[in-house]
Amino acid sequence: MDQTQSVRQVQNKILETMKYVDKLCREYGIVYYIMGGTALGAVRHGGFIPWDDDLDIFMTPDQYEKFKAAFEAEESRQFVLQEWRTTPDHLEYAKVRMNGTTFIEEVFKDRCDMHHGIYVDIMILHKVPENKLIQRFVYLESKFVTLYALSQRNWKPKTKGQALALKSLKLLPCKWMAKTAYRHIYRYDDRKDQFKYCYWITPAKFRSGLFDKTFFEKPVDIPFEDTVLLGSERIKEYLTYRYGDYMKLPSAEAQKAAVHAYFFDTEKDYSEYVGKV
Repeated sequence: MDQTQSVRQVQNKILETMKYVDKLCREYGIVYYIMGGTALGAVRHGGFIPWDDDLDIFMTPDQYEKFKAAFEAEESRQFVLQEWRTTPDHLEYAKVRMNGTTFIEEVFKDRCDMHHGIYVDIMILHKVPENKLIQRFVYLESKFVTLYALSQRNWKPKTKGQALALKSLKLLPCKWMAKTAYRHIYRYDDRKDQFKYCYWITPAKFRSGLFDKTFFEKPVDIPFEDTVLLGSERIKEYLTYRYGDYMKLPSAEAQKAAVHAYFFDTEKDYSEYVGKV
C-alpha cells in the first residue's frame, strides 16, 4: 500500500466533516469552540496548521449531550459519532468520523472492532472549583484515566517513569477506579459561579489545562479556510496563555510529532485496510 496522498487531502475531508458538525450546531443552538492547534491554526495560518492532520473542538457536557441528540435525530449516512462510552480503551472524547475514508492511528492499527474513518475530535470541557486542592485532585484523577486508557492500547512508554507507572496499574482495580474518577471529574459541571474550566485528559500539564471561564463565555465566528467556525471571543488571549509566543513556528521535529495518522486513504473505506497495514 503506497501512501501517496498529501496531508492537504486529509485536511479537506476533515474540513468537510467539520462543516457538517458546524451546520448541525448552528441549527440546534449548540455551542462549541475551536481549541488547541485548531485555534492556533485559525489565527496563525488562517486555517489548518500546514502539517496538522486533525481538528479539535471543545464542548461542555451539556452541549455535547445536545449535540449527540441532534446527530442521532439527523440520521446521517455520511458520518458516524464514535463515543468513548461505546469504544473500549478510548479516552473521554468523541469523534465524528466520515464513512468511506481511512485514518488509522498506530495505537489502534490492530483494532478491527472500531471505525477508522477521517474525523473531527470533540473534547469535553469540564468545570472545577477555584479551590487549588480540589483542582489538583481532579488533575490527578484525569491523569490516572489517561494513563489507564493508554495502558490498554499498543502504547509504548517514553520514559522509565511511564513504564513503571504502567506496570503498577496491573496491581490495581483500574476499571473500577477509572469509572469512579470519571464520575468525580463530572461532579462540578453544574456550578454557576466561582469556577474555572479544565481539560486534563491529555498530555497537558496542570496550568496549561486550566482555563479562566471568560475564555469560553462568548463564541464568535473565526475565519477558518473557506468558512467560519465558532471560537472564543478572547482567542488570542487563550492562545497566549496556552502557547506563549504562538506565532513562532515549532521545530521540524515537533512538526513531525504532530502527525496522528499511521496510514490514511481519503477515497477508500477503512474496512479494506484494518489488520493489513
